[in-house]
Amino acid sequence: MASNWFEYLVEVFPHQTDYAGVVWHGTYVGWMEEARIGALRSVGVGYDQLVALGFELPVVDLEIRYHQFVHMGDRIKVKNRISGLTKVRIPWEFEIESLDGRQRYVSATTTLVVIDRQTGKIRRQWPPLLNQAIAKLMDLG
Repeated sequence: MASNWFEYLVEVFPHQTDYAGVVWHGTYVGWMEEARIGALRSVGVGYDQLVALGFELPVVDLEIRYHQFVHMGDRIKVKNRISGLTKVRIPWEFEIESLDGRQRYVSATTTLVVIDRQTGKIRRQWPPLLNQAIAKLMDLG
């Protein structure tokens, strides 16, 4: 079951583009990270809180499809949501589109895991703070 979309708004600046004013392909990954952190923050969890508790949420898988170019000066939205859970993995889905939703630029998925910072190992039991945040994100609507 997928949660509802969280939207993160972006304005494209010159340093995010190439000489032709087209967004550099790696910039989208940064925007997806910012949007994911924004979604967590929207339900009361800062990434710094997870780090302070001794956890990290690294991306272990990334799939991205570029549909159309985004250009310098464009204003866009990065929609993201959790698209299902397993005991270990947190799949996150992204759509990057025009503000009016008529143009899709990028679709992507990432998969995250919870890592114990001390041991460097994947945690099957997540901190309550993260469990609560995910439950809230899954119930947004």
